[in-house]
Amino acid sequence: MPTSAGAFSYSRYWLWGFLLLLAASLLAGLNAWGPLESSEARYAEIGREMLASHDWLHPRLLGIGHFHKPPLTYWLTAAALAIAGPTALGVRLLPVLAVLAQVLLVYGLGKLFFGGDQTRARTAAIIYGTLPVVLVSALNVTTDAYLATLELAAAYGILRHYHDGRWWGMYLFWLGLGLAFLTKGPVGFVLPLMAVAGHYAWRGQARRPFTWHHALGLGLFVLVGLSWYLLLMRENPAFLRYFLVGHTVERFANAEAFGRAKPWWFYLVLAPATSLPWAVLLVVQAIRTRWKALPQLWRNVLVFWVVVPLVFFSLSQSKLLLYVLPMFPGVALLTAYYLHALPEAAARRWHRGFLALWALLLLALAVLPAVAEPLKLALSPAAAVLPVVGLLALALSVWRGSRLPMALQLLPAAAIFTATLVAAAKPVFRQNEVKFNGTRPVAALLQAHGLGSRPVLVYNELLPSLAFAQGRVPVSLYAGNHNLLRETQFETTAAWRRTWLDMAASTAPATLDSLQQQRAVLLVKGEVNQGHEWLPQRFTHHLELPPWCVYYN
Repeated sequence: MPTSAGAFSYSRYWLWGFLLLLAASLLAGLNAWGPLESSEARYAEIGREMLASHDWLHPRLLGIGHFHKPPLTYWLTAAALAIAGPTALGVRLLPVLAVLAQVLLVYGLGKLFFGGDQTRARTAAIIYGTLPVVLVSALNVTTDAYLATLELAAAYGILRHYHDGRWWGMYLFWLGLGLAFLTKGPVGFVLPLMAVAGHYAWRGQARRPFTWHHALGLGLFVLVGLSWYLLLMRENPAFLRYFLVGHTVERFANAEAFGRAKPWWFYLVLAPATSLPWAVLLVVQAIRTRWKALPQLWRNVLVFWVVVPLVFFSLSQSKLLLYVLPMFPGVALLTAYYLHALPEAAARRWHRGFLALWALLLLALAVLPAVAEPLKLALSPAAAVLPVVGLLALALSVWRGSRLPMALQLLPAAAIFTATLVAAAKPVFRQNEVKFNGTRPVAALLQAHGLGSRPVLVYNELLPSLAFAQGRVPVSLYAGNHNLLRETQFETTAAWRRTWLDMAASTAPATLDSLQQQRAVLLVKGEVNQGHEWLPQRFTHHLELPPWCVYYN
């Protein structure tokens, strides 16, 4: 679809405006609720313990070595906590900035793919920043937001090098690849290698000769990406098999290894569902467009940036939604291509459909406080204000953008809806933190009743969120919950036994007696297992914050 010079001028500042709006909506109220179980709380607590111990080589979770992931995410979390304090803001700050960087990188990639057409590049960047899955990654602290940023940086670097021969792009590629490897291991290669494959496959591109720049770049990757692994393997050779088999082969091939088994079609459903409504436009237009009518460049984007990663991660037995985050830059680029290729009449129909959906969703958010009680949620009437403001802003954007091409009219509307959705979701988390597996209110309850300084016994739950909220490690009482089984083969002392107790051990009653003499409190989610009814009976008082019960003397 042709774009007028006036529309180009009008859209010149949209990307920066969108970034400011997205940043404001994501950053506001980041400390309104504490880290949530399980992944976010785990990364938060490991970062806190790392900062407290100054041991940057050995990540620890509740006092026990935790080597499931390389340390870059923990280092970044610890650094942010050092700057912003031991708060949820410190935990979530850098992932939000990482997502904003991803939007800029998609814009940079868009300029390469669209031959310098900045309007279409901005469209791709804004589409990417409004994908629900991207917003989830910004507010759910895991390795995935960092990994996607580093993979995108590596992909942009190598493609920029191919585009104009800039050697800094080659070094960015190897540095990004090394940092990605230090973030999540071999899976960090997926998107950068797909970018290289997409550049060469079926396009007749001339192969570039190997030079000393390549050798230096490879050395940079080894230095950055392998350093931590090599240091640990030098310390204990058993780490070699642990990393290669336990966290590479087993994670990919064994469905039960990490309790993340999902059916093969998991991503085929979740990937489109978490990129609505753009996924509908992409799928429909991809089906309607004849394969031969699609330029080879965009065929390669579809194959190597979307289909191959989707198939690869679908074959893996370990599945979580954010694992496929690296495929969504391809989704955004392709959607921007199809959107700008639409005839004006077709774009008008899509525009109406998108607006209707966004208006209905904002309306649902506006009425949510009225129906919160039947949904077993706590939500004040004031929570309806933001969605109503969003609806008015959406209507204003339609009126103000009526002279623009239909494809461009979608972008400010998408930005307004996204910012409103993010801002309106935060009161829901803040007022229902316990329901969303947060325990900061439990820590506040203990503090309010003068129990905050006592040792805490957590029955049959792995609860790093409580450790983060209190700034100290509780004692975990193991009673059959597989999440509490810990890897202790790399522990060099028995110090970990002070914070982990097997209820079936013969020494358990004596240890509990000792802890009770220290005026410990017991935290139970729901009820204790059959046969352990005697445990809460040791205590004379209790408090309730459903589903938690606090027992104390």
